[in-house]
This record gives sequence, C-alpha cells and structure tokens, in this order.
Amino acid sequence: MFRKQLAVLTLFLFTFTLFPTISYSVELTLETPSAILIDATSGKVLYEKNSHARRAPASVTKLMTLLIAIEAIKEGRGSYDDIVVASENAWRLGGSQIYLEPGEEMTLKELLIAIAVGSANDACVAVAEHLYGTHESFVEVMNNKAKELGLKDTNFVNSYGLPADGHYTSAYDMAQIGREALKHEEILQLTSIKHYRLRENTGKPFQLDNTNKLLWWYPGADGFKTGWIGEESGFCLASTAERNGLRLISVVLGAPQRKGNFRDSMILFNHGFASYIFKEFMKEGQEIAEVKVGKGAQDYVKAVTNARVGLILPKGREEGISTRIEMDPVITAPIKKGQVIGKISILKENEPIKKFDIVAKEGVERGSFWRQYKKLIKDILDFD
Repeated sequence: MFRKQLAVLTLFLFTFTLFPTISYSVELTLETPSAILIDATSGKVLYEKNSHARRAPASVTKLMTLLIAIEAIKEGRGSYDDIVVASENAWRLGGSQIYLEPGEEMTLKELLIAIAVGSANDACVAVAEHLYGTHESFVEVMNNKAKELGLKDTNFVNSYGLPADGHYTSAYDMAQIGREALKHEEILQLTSIKHYRLRENTGKPFQLDNTNKLLWWYPGADGFKTGWIGEESGFCLASTAERNGLRLISVVLGAPQRKGNFRDSMILFNHGFASYIFKEFMKEGQEIAEVKVGKGAQDYVKAVTNARVGLILPKGREEGISTRIEMDPVITAPIKKGQVIGKISILKENEPIKKFDIVAKEGVERGSFWRQYKKLIKDILDFD
C-alpha cells in the first residue's frame, strides 16, 4: 500500500507524425487587398496577405460588439430575457437596422440576434446602452478588450461600423477577435442563424436574413459577420468553418467586387482544409488518472485535460512525434477545482513543442485531524 502511494504515474506515449512547423509557401489568387487564414486552436497563421494593414471593417465591427455583450452577460450585467427599451439615440441610426422606435421594448436576446443576423445598427446602440449605460462607455470597453488581446492595429469609434475617423482594424487583429469569440459558444449559436422573424406577435413581423452566404455555400461554415459601407471598406467578411476537428478562421477586408468577400474566403478555407489536418490526442475534459491526495478530505482527485490536446499538421508530410504526461504522485490538500496539477507535452525529437495543462476535476478540502490520524494508523498497519 505504502509503495503504491509513492509510485510515479506511468507516462502515456502516442506516436504520430509531424512535419517541421513551417507553412507552405503558396500564392493564392485573391482580389481582396488584405486577408488572413489561421488555425483557431493554436492561432498559427496559415496564409496572410497584408494582414496588418489598417482598414475600415464596416459591420465586421459587430463581432467585437457581440463578444463584449456576451461577456457582459456572463459577468452579470444583464440576461438574455432582459427587456431593453430603445432610446432616441438608437432610433436615429441609419444603415442596416430593424427600425426601432423610441420606447419600443425588445428582449436582449432578440437584439443580439438582430445584430448577428440582420447587422442592425440601432440594435447595437440599444444593447450598448442597456449593458453599459451609454454607447460611449460600451465602445471604451471594446477598445479595452482590444488592448487586452494585444491588438496593435485596431481602434473602435462606434459599435456598429459606420464610417468614422479613427475607426479601423486589420485582418490579423480581427482574426484574434474571432479566436476570442470562439470561447463563447453563444456567439456561434447567434451567427449561425440563417433566418429569424422579429416582432412575430405584434402583427408586424420583421424578417431577418443572414448576410453571411457561406452558411449556405460552404460546408462547415457557422460564423461570423459580413461588412460593407461602400468603397471605403469594400466587401468584408470575418468567418469560421470546421471540418473533421480542424477549425479555421478567415478574414478578408476590402474585396472590390460584390460577393468577392465570399469567393476569397472560400479560397482561403479550401487551401487550409486541403493542406492541413488537426490531430487530436485527447479530448477536452478527458480523465487522465486518479492522483493520490495527501492530508485531504478524500484520498484521490481526478486529473483531467482543461482543453483539447492536439496539433495542426500539414497533410502528407509527417515524422514521428510523441506525447508525455507529467504529474506528481501525491498532491497535498487543499486543492481547488481547476487547479493545475500536471502537464501534457507534445514532443518532437524529445523537445517540447506544445504544452497543455492537466487540472483537478473537483476541489478537495483539507481533511480533519481525526481523519488524518486514522489514515496514518491504517498506513502503518498496511505497511509491508
């Protein structure tokens, strides 16, 4: 029994293949002046073209708007069932809109759908004011989030993307916003809605049709947002698609031709899915082992992955790699739920190229003095 407590956890090895981490050097025929394709999991850039150029994003801005709104809801600033009262500020907005009237009431969830599906500018202002008091305060939070994400080529002046001096982003920065948005499944749920009818019970229903045609045209596409405000922005699209566990994010800004944003996005996705695969070693939340707990209210704690463990690989050009699990044989209580208690390393030629945390599935309180005393006596009696 005593020797079992001191035993080191067995290393788990899986042999797969990996080509050195370089991207294929390819030239894609894109009309768009600024574009990028990344792996959503790792952030690895798979293709880029002037990806740091600052450009007017038009309604692609609303991806950040949705992100800030969802985060505010999760922080307790609102709930989907909140009744939002439209202000005159919202009513005055032009461009894409749902024609809110001053004093009109609508749920927060319906307004988020109007933003995601119908690109409604007035809904952006109504949501901003409801969650942060003023539209200006909401935009400040958008810019603070951009700084938090380390975005160097982004500045927002409004939440809806209409032309304004100093309102810009880049394809690279918007792809990073997309990665952050994917942390919230609610955003994909909203942006993947193809049709929605507002005011259904008022006798004056308003039809919303998603402007992201990739939802129909490209298998695996389920987000995010289109944008266009004339020649200043061109046709823009931040989008994401998933196939066989590989999720990609594409951003094109400034396509000169109508539907050119869709055409170029599909070219980017085709390149990504044809050239790469995602090799999954372990699923998120997968149990790795039961680890001995010292001085705890229970004897063992389950160790699980806190994220999907995997790697993007170029197709058809593989060499052997392995994974290694490292954990202490005993962890002393108290232990918090989600506490890091080990590491999973993906190795190439015995050199770590990527690491993932192993965490405690549940918390373990420190055991009482009497419990620890009884365990000590039992261990002494079991000692051989």
